[in-house]
Amino acid sequence: MEREAPDGLGIDRFRATTGLPLSTYFSATKMRWLIENVPSLRKDLEDKDGERSNVRFGTVDTWAIYQLTGATESSTYVTDITNASRTLLMDIHTREWDETLINAFFGDLVDFPTASALPKIISSSEVIGPCHSSGALDGVPIAGILGDQQAALFGQAALNPGEAKCTYGTGLFLMMNTGATCVPSTNGLLTTPAYQLGPDADIVYALEGSVSHAGSVIQWLRDKLQIIESATDSEELALSVPNNEGLYFVPAFAGLFAPYWRSDARGCLVGMTAGHHRGHVCRAALEASAYQAKELLRAMEQDSKGTDLTTLKVDGGMSMNDFLMTFQSDILGSKVVRPKINETTALGAAFAAGLATGVWSSTDDIMAMWTAAKTWTPSMADEEREKYWSAWKRAVVKSFDSDWF
Repeated sequence: MEREAPDGLGIDRFRATTGLPLSTYFSATKMRWLIENVPSLRKDLEDKDGERSNVRFGTVDTWAIYQLTGATESSTYVTDITNASRTLLMDIHTREWDETLINAFFGDLVDFPTASALPKIISSSEVIGPCHSSGALDGVPIAGILGDQQAALFGQAALNPGEAKCTYGTGLFLMMNTGATCVPSTNGLLTTPAYQLGPDADIVYALEGSVSHAGSVIQWLRDKLQIIESATDSEELALSVPNNEGLYFVPAFAGLFAPYWRSDARGCLVGMTAGHHRGHVCRAALEASAYQAKELLRAMEQDSKGTDLTTLKVDGGMSMNDFLMTFQSDILGSKVVRPKINETTALGAAFAAGLATGVWSSTDDIMAMWTAAKTWTPSMADEEREKYWSAWKRAVVKSFDSDWF
């Protein structure tokens, strides 16, 4: 679709409405593929007097709620604003499915039945209804829906504009609260709803950057290169050397996501000499996550017109790696804080549900509950920080030189 676009807008053709680049990462492109390649689905969509009204699309939250409320024709068919924003089909300003977008993706294939085939968009925190009587959760209210990273932001109590969190999992996701302002990105980030606490509440927005490979790089060292036996070995080996000795690992195994969005990039180790060993490789692999987080943070500061982040809240499995968190603080030149409860995604969803059901009366209660477990303060000299950073930027450019394959 990008190549065929007559207006030359390319991957940013829908960004003003959706906050997203055109990418196979999001739902609409997958839905188009299904309609093009599953004949029975297309036939049902074209059957205006029969099966057309039974076709349902939705993200995983929609499916889970549909199942929890009985999985029948009368079951609840909804999604929240944060999950809907990841489909490339919702206008993030109006909180509604956009017929212009729907026609752009499906208009040349079918007359898409938006009213029946897409779920109702609701807020992130409201009582949706009870679980069905057939299950163990009979009568338990469903009251909170949030996308993965938005839930982590909420669970980190990053509820004021300018506050940010970074989740280090298989990938890496950095999100900054921008308040009621929907900030357009000119630096390769996503503009997204962060949450809406009730159907009549204002939408709170955020900027988000994602990196495809973070913790998965350590898994690759373990499973493919087999230079470590467990993920925890990577920290010990990284600490076995005083520094990276000029070795940089750009983990562009599936291209590079934000802020570059270069699908042609490929993974590379830059600066390798005969003096390097697996300790250096592990150190470079861990440092790569910290560099990529800084890339995202720099882009956010530029998009948000000079907001300087003084503290970064962290979570996810890799945040338990003290070497990585120390280096993250050093390369950012900012404090890094790990919370006492590290499972912030689940916590954020629970907070949203608790607000809707009266467990907590306001977001002030949530902010009062958040506590830090450990804080890292930067100790790296500015000159050394700039040396590492400029070398990383040069290494990233090397990952673009992929014409040879």
